[in-house]
Amino acid sequence: MTPRLTSAGQKLALYLLLIIICLIIFIPLLITLFASFKTSMQIGSEFALKPPASFDFDNYRVVLDKGKFLQGFGNSLFLVAVSVVINSLLGTMTAYAINRFDFRLKKIILGLFVAGMIMPGMITEISRFTIIKNLGLYNTIWAPIVIYAATNLVQLYIYTQFINGIPKELDESATLDGCSYFNVFTKMIFPLLLPATATLAIIKAVDVMNDMYVPYLYMPSSTLRTLTTTLMYFSSSKFGSWDYLSAAIILVMLPTLLIYLLFSKYIFKGIVAGAVKS
Repeated sequence: MTPRLTSAGQKLALYLLLIIICLIIFIPLLITLFASFKTSMQIGSEFALKPPASFDFDNYRVVLDKGKFLQGFGNSLFLVAVSVVINSLLGTMTAYAINRFDFRLKKIILGLFVAGMIMPGMITEISRFTIIKNLGLYNTIWAPIVIYAATNLVQLYIYTQFINGIPKELDESATLDGCSYFNVFTKMIFPLLLPATATLAIIKAVDVMNDMYVPYLYMPSSTLRTLTTTLMYFSSSKFGSWDYLSAAIILVMLPTLLIYLLFSKYIFKGIVAGAVKS
């Protein structure tokens, strides 16, 4: 077999593999989209990939009305906005302190970040729940914010790579001119970290918007439903039908899908820029 035929066969196998992966991803989405426009009887009797005969928006109207979807969207938006702001401030300040200063227990602190990434979250769930309960934050919208606001090792890595690209001479010259470390950070370092901050803020926003576990556990009140916990309402015995649930899934998926489509290039640009060290 000639090398040219071998290369063509490899390309064909690669294309087939990519097509199979796309089908695995998009077929369930198409089934859900079609089901959101059908009745329960049509879903049970028709082929799943058969498009709906007409686009009936009754399922969406029920989801918006009975599920209080707009209320859930407002709660999710509040969680995202507050969590992203606090998380960005904590992440940049932590990375700045770790990168620019040498202090005792620095390696131990970094080791704790690594341990936090390695350790499964379920191990510390009882302790975390007890702390949230004792703080009086249980069943309030601030309970998830305390959890989401924490920075992690990935954020620290990206921020420190950006800070490494900022000459230390800028800090030293500003300090000689009488600037405090706080002013150096707020007026010089933080503005230069905006590309990384924008990237991590988008990733954090998607994570918070898609999370179901934390809001469901820490905010059981019906007035504190988020977009994801609204799905639990339509999977209950009262409204447990595939037509309503499919419509709810599509509505919950739209915000994160729009965020990704609008800002995907900034996500990749920020990650690549932070990962390359000159």
